Amino acid sequence: LLVQVSGPAEQGKAIPVTTRLLFKSRFAIITPDAPGLNISRRIKDDDRRAELSAIAEAGMAGASDSLGLILRSGCLEAEDQAVVEDIAAMRSLAEAVLADISGPPELLVDGPSAHDLAFRDWLDPAVDDADTGPESFERHGVTEALESLRSPRVALEAGAHMMIEPTRALVAVDVNTGPDTSPAAGLKANVAAARDLPRQLRLRGLGGQVVVDFAPMPKRERHILDQVLKAAFKADGDANLAGWTTLGLYELTRKRDRLPLSELLP
Repeated sequence: LLVQVSGPAEQGKAIPVTTRLLFKSRFAIITPDAPGLNISRRIKDDDRRAELSAIAEAGMAGASDSLGLILRSGCLEAEDQAVVEDIAAMRSLAEAVLADISGPPELLVDGPSAHDLAFRDWLDPAVDDADTGPESFERHGVTEALESLRSPRVALEAGAHMMIEPTRALVAVDVNTGPDTSPAAGLKANVAAARDLPRQLRLRGLGGQVVVDFAPMPKRERHILDQVLKAAFKADGDANLAGWTTLGLYELTRKRDRLPLSELLP
């Protein structure tokens, strides 16, 4: 039986694994037991899709009928040769792993490092534009940003703030208006928090169940906040907005895709 680690292990829990294997690179994903040649829907240009379709067919010629291929959105601006090489590398790796099914349990492929993941999934900036020199974190303010993420407090406009505190069961978020006592203070603070929440969860590596205690505001204004939340989380495909509870809390879930920053930088 072949399995692949599908996410980080939580403390006290088993490592999550799946039998749905994926061999993913910067431009190509080989999908065993999910045949077909597919191109990211984010690529809209018909001419480019036709070019990529031809590349995909050539790259998968002679492959097992059980192997599928997905060409990722980065193929839009990629050099054809780079796409060809990615397909060949992932196909070769997949075929080698699928053929190695005998013997005792063992690790067949190492997981990607942080640098590998960044190269694979972040297309902007280009690799050649990355600053890899000494003290690059200090030069670009990364160290300062990491220090601010150690604190649960997130400053918002007009003196408002929210507290983001992970527990074993869920991530608790509390929004406060601060010194602003105007009638619209609650809505303003809540809108600011809703817009920044996806980014804060992503940067902190937080997922699972998230419960938000927004600042007090009239119920008739909830529909405004609903629209802001939907727009804010639109780019986060791994989030599910469950909505309001009877106690006036807002619930959502987000896929845990990596270890929390608090565990990486204790």
